[in-house]
Amino acid sequence: MTLLDHDLGPAASTALVVRALQPLVRAEARAEAPAAGVDPADLEQSVWVRLLERPDDAGPPADAARWVRDTVRAEARRARRTARRERPYAGTEPVAGPADCPERAALGAAERRALRSAMARLPGRCPRLLEALLDPGDPTYREIAGELGMSQGSLGPIRSRCLGCLRRMLAAEVVAPSVRG
Repeated sequence: MTLLDHDLGPAASTALVVRALQPLVRAEARAEAPAAGVDPADLEQSVWVRLLERPDDAGPPADAARWVRDTVRAEARRARRTARRERPYAGTEPVAGPADCPERAALGAAERRALRSAMARLPGRCPRLLEALLDPGDPTYREIAGELGMSQGSLGPIRSRCLGCLRRMLAAEVVAPSVRG
């Protein structure tokens, strides 16, 4: 006598079948999903839906393991066919994506202006050092040290102090969000 031979009514019988077959369904779905190009969880869910769609009087499948394998493969084939038939509409690409919308560009420009303004207020050699580090030509430490007349070994510690000072300046300028109520 197997787990599926019990006569407990359709709801209890389905619950027993689900509990007994869940590891097999999950393993089969994970094995078939990559070839079908679908998420294993979606494939697994469609198998459970197929089980629930069975007529109540049919009861659980006679050979449940075979039914699971066949159903997973059938659902994977269906997913492949659906994916082959689906075509995106032509000309539906967004005109301005989130990265290149005017609002984001304006905010980015304002942030860069605030950063440059704060860098100009830094003490000592910090403004020149950070400007040199941000140079679009991407100079080496040796080139920066020669340009600023500093030793190459001191650039790292000075840069660290300058960035710490800049961080404190910018943190003091940022307004804490007010609580609305």
